[in-house]
Amino acid sequence: MNLTIRRATATDEKVLVAFNTAIAWETEDKRLDPAVLTAGVRAVLSDSARGFYTVVERDGEVVGQIMVTFEWSDWRNGWFWWVQSVYVREDARRSGVFRSLYRAIEQQATSDPAVIGIRLYFDRENTRAQATYHALGMSETEYGMMEVYPLAGRDAHIG
Repeated sequence: MNLTIRRATATDEKVLVAFNTAIAWETEDKRLDPAVLTAGVRAVLSDSARGFYTVVERDGEVVGQIMVTFEWSDWRNGWFWWVQSVYVREDARRSGVFRSLYRAIEQQATSDPAVIGIRLYFDRENTRAQATYHALGMSETEYGMMEVYPLAGRDAHIG
């Protein structure tokens, strides 16, 4: 299997939107507003301060993605990279695509002395994903997650 890993560009917008649509449906049974999602993907692609997408191609076709966003830690004086919007097309799953994509992100993070760690959140019921993350050397933290969303007076943009 010939895999190529690269940073996504504006020409990948359509596939990124499609993959994010699939993520929301497969993991949360949610239908995303296509206009809001497209604007959100476009915002990341056009402003590297918001994050970046990395894609993996198999035989010239995009089959997986990861989005990375950033969190500054004042306690540790460094950046955490948050792995988000993970998706591997169904016909490419269980073939090392995600592992290759994650290792590429890990290598980029390691080569940047300002990056001190990698984080992700996961669905507690997705034990297969958790096993994959553990196999890659990740471990659970003591932190839980809470949110207020949407903020008062704002639309959720998710059906």
